[in-house]
Amino acid sequence: MAKNTSLYFRIVEGRSLPAKDVSGTSDPYCIVKVDNEVVARTATVWKNLNPFWGEEYTLHLPTGFHSLSFYVMDEDTIGHDDVIGKILLSKDAIGAQAKGLDNWLNLTRVDPDEEVQGEIHLGLELLRDAKRIGLRCHFIEARDLAPRDISGTSDPFARILFNNHSAETSIIKKTRYPHWSETLELELETWELTEGGNVTVEVWDWDMVGKNDFLGKVEIPFACLHKTPVLQGWFRLLPLGNHEDDAGGKLGALRLKVRLVEDRILPSMYYQPLIDLLVESVISPAEVEDSSPLTMLEEVTTVESRQDVAMTLVKIYLGQGLVVPFLDYLSTREVNHTSDPNTLFRSNSLASKAMDQFMKAVGMLYLHEVLKPIINRIFEEKKYIELDPCKIDLNRTRRISFKGAASEAEVRESSVEMLQGYLSIVVESIVGSVAQCPPVMRVAFKQLHKRVEEQFPEPENEDVKYLAISGFFFLRFFAPAILTPKLFHLRDQHADTRTSRTLLLLAKAVQSVGNLGLQLGHGKELWMEPLHPIILCSVASVKDFLDKLIDIDQDSVSEVPQRAVFLPSVTVKEGYLQKHKAEGPQLLSRFAFKKRYFWLSSETLSYAKTLDLWQVRSSIPIQCVCVVERVDENAFQQQHVMQVVAKDNDGQIHTIYIQCKNVNELNQWLSAIRKASIYNERMLPSFHPGAYRSGKWTCCLQANRATLGCSRTHSAVTLGDWSDPLDPDAETQTIYKQLLQGRDKLRKQYLEAETTPEEEKRLNSGLLTDGADSSGQLLKHRQAAAARLLGVVLDLEQAHATFQQREREEGGSLILTL
Repeated sequence: MAKNTSLYFRIVEGRSLPAKDVSGTSDPYCIVKVDNEVVARTATVWKNLNPFWGEEYTLHLPTGFHSLSFYVMDEDTIGHDDVIGKILLSKDAIGAQAKGLDNWLNLTRVDPDEEVQGEIHLGLELLRDAKRIGLRCHFIEARDLAPRDISGTSDPFARILFNNHSAETSIIKKTRYPHWSETLELELETWELTEGGNVTVEVWDWDMVGKNDFLGKVEIPFACLHKTPVLQGWFRLLPLGNHEDDAGGKLGALRLKVRLVEDRILPSMYYQPLIDLLVESVISPAEVEDSSPLTMLEEVTTVESRQDVAMTLVKIYLGQGLVVPFLDYLSTREVNHTSDPNTLFRSNSLASKAMDQFMKAVGMLYLHEVLKPIINRIFEEKKYIELDPCKIDLNRTRRISFKGAASEAEVRESSVEMLQGYLSIVVESIVGSVAQCPPVMRVAFKQLHKRVEEQFPEPENEDVKYLAISGFFFLRFFAPAILTPKLFHLRDQHADTRTSRTLLLLAKAVQSVGNLGLQLGHGKELWMEPLHPIILCSVASVKDFLDKLIDIDQDSVSEVPQRAVFLPSVTVKEGYLQKHKAEGPQLLSRFAFKKRYFWLSSETLSYAKTLDLWQVRSSIPIQCVCVVERVDENAFQQQHVMQVVAKDNDGQIHTIYIQCKNVNELNQWLSAIRKASIYNERMLPSFHPGAYRSGKWTCCLQANRATLGCSRTHSAVTLGDWSDPLDPDAETQTIYKQLLQGRDKLRKQYLEAETTPEEEKRLNSGLLTDGADSSGQLLKHRQAAAARLLGVVLDLEQAHATFQQREREEGGSLILTL
């Protein structure tokens, strides 16, 4: 069975942080590491000891992990940033919380002896013959050791200790990936064979001046060598194990939300019966609508998990080429159960959540094309805009008037003018975007329009068919993206306080446009009234836009099974990066990187000097990519560098080095390229985190350019977001888990229950099958459908148990994490 691990974490806020600056404050930000890899950096909150971040991330970690660390830093303009403290969470501690962790946690001091990383490859052998008794240790190599020197490397040596015996390897200078290939022996006395205790292997960084720095240790019970005389493998280096001191809360605290989801994925054939049931629900809907698997799934889905279930279902049906029938099924059911048009899609039903997630899955690039220019402009201009008289701060309005302090009326007048300008641009951009809107979105909205019109044909409900679409399009898609651009990947950082207020007011105005101006003047925010005229003027153009949006031939949109959300030719990521100039004479590192514009699709990674269409592009076929990894800082004395290694049809290796602006941009590009190449069969298991320069690799110091990589690749480690590749097995496993949790509820409701009074009423009114035995037929129909679904769940449960039993019997692979 394949293993699927996803880690969700949210850095909410900090409190009572210590002051690190002479001004009596700090400028805190957080760095997040999974094991030793930096996976995220929050924005800096300037001059604040109680910062709010609200930043969240999802990581897909198929190979698992050991620990999650949060470091709180104080940013300094000059010199190195100060470390305030850290929080370390082990995988076991996170996994022990079934519903996830949501707590305030005190920061602890950072102890250098505890900041270890990497692994060591060694062999241990217990020697027992007529001539001698001893312990032989073959030190092969180590990888990914912590950098202890200012150059970003270390000078490692290893030491073996048992009782009072010890021996050391030679020192390998300036590397985090040493190759020793040395064998050391400890001579033992006969009585020592019966001794308990541990064989300890330590790794140290040698320093010419001062004491050596600790790099980690491995402890192996001596008793293991009696059972397995020859023990060889990779061993994870562990810290000294000093007790962490939380300083009594003196370093402050972080509020964190962390959740771990681990699944074991069965082979595809085991999920096919459940896929078939889900497909059957939308292709051949049941005559009794509450007996379909989708209906039963919604009944056992909790409010907390409904969004995840909705996104999972959207991906399943996208992969099957049936997302429009799926949304139509849910929408029809919701519309038919709604008598008051004012409440249509206002709940957090599966239909509402599914449409939300569908728009994010297929429409995010479209949203970027429509909103990114105006969002960037608002962030750059940083205008002071305020309409609420209770919140106007005349001390923040210096840019408005040079004749002195502006009056409240002048602030409101200026704010109205600027907001009207921004709103006009947003509305014009949206209503002019019919051609850019993904066809599958247009068809889904066309079906929604049809169902609503059929349910509410009365003249007084003329606007309901528009509101149903605009409610999703404006209120649930564009307005939230305007309000929080970072969560929709429109910006790398959250907005500052001033810009955030502008975005909030603009999002409110866009919501009013989406409501077709029908609720203007009915709320408490009467100070929004100056925007009412432009909102009302936009209604006609919005309706015209919605009419054009759904004017599409459904047959022209072919839905076929697919492996990715986007078409192969669609650009999923683009932007300026720095590319290393590999050709010609060796340049100084800061001159060797040249600015280039990059485009990424599921087919190619291409780049050119500028984004102009006439520029000649160089391209790397995605199918040729075999490594997408970080590069050590000491390779070029530059931060945030990654490498893309490709193998052409002749077997030749080609590597390009690309530098990003910051660690978040680096992780986003790494993740995007890994997702695009996730199905490649050429992916390599190892790579060189350095560069080949001056006749050797800067990482492991090996002279042979073709030597195997000295570090493991992380090709399946990605950031979770709307661009995740489709994975039918993992997605169906998620649905299976939901059904398994709700199995008892389904049994009680469908297999043990009788016809409800409500159903009797519907039977008597002729809404269900006529006949004296119609009630019994209904009950049998429901029971048969539920039994079929529960049978599939039982089969999957038994398959999991069988595979787990087989793994236990085979013993799996021997992994020592001592």
